[in-house]
This record gives sequence, structure tokens and C-alpha cells, in this order.
Amino acid sequence: MINIFEVNETNEMIEKENLDVRTITMGISLLDCISDDINVLTDNIYKKITSSAKDLVKVGKDIEKEFGIPIVNKRISVTPAALVGGSACRKPEDFVQIALIMDKAAKECGVNFIGGYSALVSKGMTEADEMFLKSIPAALAATDRVCSSVNLGSTKTGINMDAVRIMGDMIVKTAELTKEADSLGCAKLVVFCNAPDDNPFMAGAFHGVTEAERVIHVGVSGPGVVKTALEKVRGENFEVLCETIKKTAFKVTRVGQLVAKEASARLGVPFGIVDLSLAPTPAIGDSVADILCEIGLEKAGAPGTTAALALLNDQVKKGGVMASSYVGGLSGAFIPVSEDQGMIDAVEAGALTIEKLEAMTCVCSVGLDMIAIPGDTKATTISGIIADELAIGMVNQKTTAVRIIPVIGKGVGENVEFGGLLGHAPIMSVNNFSCDAFVNRGGRIPAPIHSFKN
Repeated sequence: MINIFEVNETNEMIEKENLDVRTITMGISLLDCISDDINVLTDNIYKKITSSAKDLVKVGKDIEKEFGIPIVNKRISVTPAALVGGSACRKPEDFVQIALIMDKAAKECGVNFIGGYSALVSKGMTEADEMFLKSIPAALAATDRVCSSVNLGSTKTGINMDAVRIMGDMIVKTAELTKEADSLGCAKLVVFCNAPDDNPFMAGAFHGVTEAERVIHVGVSGPGVVKTALEKVRGENFEVLCETIKKTAFKVTRVGQLVAKEASARLGVPFGIVDLSLAPTPAIGDSVADILCEIGLEKAGAPGTTAALALLNDQVKKGGVMASSYVGGLSGAFIPVSEDQGMIDAVEAGALTIEKLEAMTCVCSVGLDMIAIPGDTKATTISGIIADELAIGMVNQKTTAVRIIPVIGKGVGENVEFGGLLGHAPIMSVNNFSCDAFVNRGGRIPAPIHSFKN
């Protein structure tokens, strides 16, 4: 039973410690929309999305008012567009038509973002897949709310280096096409290894083909809550530290479970998962880096950072799985640079580099996230960074990702302002020694030996 102490404790978390439901995301299958006529296909997609999600924003707002729990974003994810458009699209411009109709449907439904302008090419590419990858820059430049993701590798299949090379080029092209907005298009584009089918967070959300017709996923976030809890056990040993994180994660996940069940019942859509990810915002006191400092580091990036992050990630998951039978998505700690004021401070102080961030991704939820780099960085260098990150995910049987932003016209020492939850970021230096010959070999990096378990 919930007692008055727990009610007051939750209210305190919401009012003073930045606890929120970061997103309610409705996943929608578009498999029944498939047609070999592009006009029929886009019409089907628009009708399916707008009819399925017409009440999503209203229900989210109603739950906010009734329960007093902030729900920051209402979002939609759909079946990967490369699959849906494979029969109808004859050229990259046809895929852009799908992006435009997704954008129109998102605006009609009033959601913040729509994810699923995606492709799954971890082992190889069809002709349609390759056309799709080449459509991404134009699609992101022409839309406001569409997010794109591409799965380039997995533990079972290895890494598709042909697709990695193409995506290096596409990231640079996206940056160029959106350079008037400080290359903002790249903030809506992420590449994955081992991408989950049920991730509610953007830019990586898509509705997996193993999912139901429609489903409700909820993403909860509470870095400020965890930091406040750890302030009360400052100087205690690791056992006390771990127990505190675990208990706090349990409480935060229960809030997400409540919202997910309520949204599911009101919308008549099955409940999918709760994703407990400590996703920071630029707000002061809502930082994963600040948690690491509370654990005992002077700055994120100091020796001990990877160990502290591993501890945090593990305890968050242990607490979360006790609070909900269906914890999924990414669930853990995010370490985006531009969205976390503590991370920004660490970069500006010289404590945090891309290489250290890469080491941290071995133990965090995702990977190199929202990192701004010089606009003149070569496409092959970006492909090399992607390959390194995907290798970490492939070998360690975990999800890893890269969301990197070459800001056209800016260099190391300058800052870029994205606004809102995307925050701002210092331009970070990259290793400019060439990896051209490596990236241009072509083919596929084989799966590691442990992938052959059956």
C-alpha cells in the first residue's frame, strides 16, 4: 500500500528534484500501409498515424493534470520507413515523401517528435535500403519533427562497414543542408549497434516489426532525484551508495509504471515497457555528470569516471526491474554532452574528451550522444568514430549509438546553441589522423565468436 509519506516524497521529487516522465511514446505499425504506389502509401501512412494517435496529446495532458506528474513530451514511433517504402520508392526523393507525410501527421497529432524514419541494415542492404540512406539528409532538412535512425551492426551479424561509410557521408551532408540552423539536422539522426525495438526516446525510436499493432511506451527520467538522494549518504561506503541508487530508481520507475498503465487504459492501447533512463536536461540540477561528482569525482572525466558510471547504470537497472515487470528500451544512464550542463562544464574545464566519452559508453545506456565537432571534420573520420562505437556494442552485447554533429562553419573553442532540451555544446576536438583506407575497404566486420550461442 502507498502511504502518505510516499505521496509526499514523490511530490518533493517532482517539485524540487526535476522528476518527470520524459515521454509517452505511441508505437504504430505501418506494415498494413504498404503499397507499390507512393501516393497510396503516403495516404495510408497519414490516415494510420492520425487515427491511431489523435488522442495521445490530450490523454497525456489529462494525466499530467490529474496526477500532478509532468509529462514533458508526447511522441510517436512507426515501423522503419525503409521497410514500409521498399515497394513504392524508386529513388531517394520518393522516401522523402514519406518523411514529409510523417511530419504532417506529427503536426496534426500535436506531438513533439515522430521517430521511425529508419533502416535496419546491420548485415547488408537492399537497393531500397541504400536509396533510403541517401534520402536522410534531404528528409531531415525538409521536416521539423521527424527523427531518423539506422541500425548498422549487431552482436549476431557484425558491422556493415559499407553502411558505416555511407552514413559518414550522410551525416556531413545533413550538417551542410541544415547549416543555417547550426547543423541541427544531425541532432535528429542517430546510428546504432543492437538497436532495441521498443525505445521510446528520440532520435532512436522506431516501432519494431516484432511489436503489436499499437503500443504505449513510457520513458522516465530523474537524475536530480538520484543526486539529491546521494547527497544524504555523502561519505558512506559503496554498499550504502548502491542501495540508495537502487531504492531511488525503484521509486522513479513506479511513477513511470503508473503513467504507462493509465495512458494504456485511456487510449485502449497495450502497455509496452517503461524505460528508466537517467536522461539529463540543460536545467541546473538535472545532470548525470553531477551524480558522478556526487559519487566522488571532481569532474566527469576524472580517473574513476567509468567505474562510477558502471555502478550507477547497474543500480538503476536493478532498482527499475523490481518496480515494473516490463522494463525495456535503453534503461540506464545517458551521457549526452549538449543536454547535460555538468558534461558541458567538464568539457570546458578540459576534464572530458571524446576518447574518455567513448570509454564511458562501454558501461552506459547508449553511446556518443549530442557531441558537437568541427564542421570541417572529414566524413571518413566520422565513419571511423561510428565504427569504434559500434564495435563496443557488438563485442559487449549492448546497445551503442552515435549522434554526432559536425557544425558547419565552427571549430574547436566555439559554442553552438540548439535550444530547448537539446541545449548547447562546446565544439570538441577530434583525432584527425586518417582512417580513410580502413573505412574504404568495404564489406562487413564479422560477428564476434560469442555471437554463435544458440
